[in-house]
Amino acid sequence: MHIVLASNNQGKLAELQALFTPLGCTLIAQSELGVPESPEPHRTFVENALAKARNAAQHTGLPALADDAGLCVDAFGGLPGVDTAYYATQFGYPKGDDNNVRALLEQMQNVENRRAALVSTLVAVRSPLDPEPLIAMGRAEGHIAREPAGSNGFGFDPVMWIPEFGQTFAQLPVHVKNANSHRGRAAHTMVSLIRDRWLTQT
Repeated sequence: MHIVLASNNQGKLAELQALFTPLGCTLIAQSELGVPESPEPHRTFVENALAKARNAAQHTGLPALADDAGLCVDAFGGLPGVDTAYYATQFGYPKGDDNNVRALLEQMQNVENRRAALVSTLVAVRSPLDPEPLIAMGRAEGHIAREPAGSNGFGFDPVMWIPEFGQTFAQLPVHVKNANSHRGRAAHTMVSLIRDRWLTQT
């Protein structure tokens, strides 16, 4: 089964492809199929993921999977949330993972409450008008470290310190991170949903 991934993020593609291996599915980045970026006007992860999945299915005729994920910082009332990818641009930096991390550490310099969660919402649709989208959510709680550590992963992984491991996500081996990350948890649930709802023959 081929599923179009409604993302052009190569890190996300590699991570999800590894997580979806048990299904025997192949994920294809939407850029390979000429799918234009979908608008993301909504204020919740699930609404944006659904919009992206429907857009990819509409342009390809294939089942589509979309991920909307972000960092929710307690001290900022859950922000940056759906604006995570563009966080650095609010502070005059160009868009990019390294600048996002730099901006976050600057904004949290004098903040004592460093609790935060990485949140991932995966939505899968069989067709653009699928009335029963599959929805899976994953959450990984931790603290924002004072400085980046580790080279595995992407996004905020180098500053997302996970108490149960005593390390940041970027310091963990890839298989450990994938099993415990927000996206890993959401993908584990989604794999079960796709297997049960789409692939199981009665």
